[in-house]
Amino acid sequence: MADINTIINQYKSVSGGLIEAYHAIQREYNYIPEEAITEAARVFSIPVAEAYGVATFYSYFKIGKRGRYVIRLCESSPCHIAGAAEVVAALEKELGIKMGETTPDGKFTLEYTECVGQCQSTPVITINSQPVRDVTADKIPGILAQLQ
Repeated sequence: MADINTIINQYKSVSGGLIEAYHAIQREYNYIPEEAITEAARVFSIPVAEAYGVATFYSYFKIGKRGRYVIRLCESSPCHIAGAAEVVAALEKELGIKMGETTPDGKFTLEYTECVGQCQSTPVITINSQPVRDVTADKIPGILAQLQ
């Protein structure tokens, strides 16, 4: 993994560099470590509170450790009607965690998300931002097996 300082310093002279640095850090780590916020504040010469505010303002950014695979389930009405609750139950059963949690081995995190724009193929999950369409509870073991 690339060093946090190296990533942030690549963006210190770029317009909108703080947000770009956070995107790069999240791509590398799958979340924004707390120490990245402190380092970003130092590099961009802003208060830590401001750096933290930027990281928490955007729902895409996640502070704190997450799994290698972040599985997000769309909770919009079309997905809900198409059986999202059954998919959630299957994910929680297979992984042994609840929505919003990460497996003890750090491999999987379950989260809800808003519409991902795939309403023609509901319910939809995303795995590290890649959509998986027409998901059913019966398909969950096979989907997870592909990630093992």
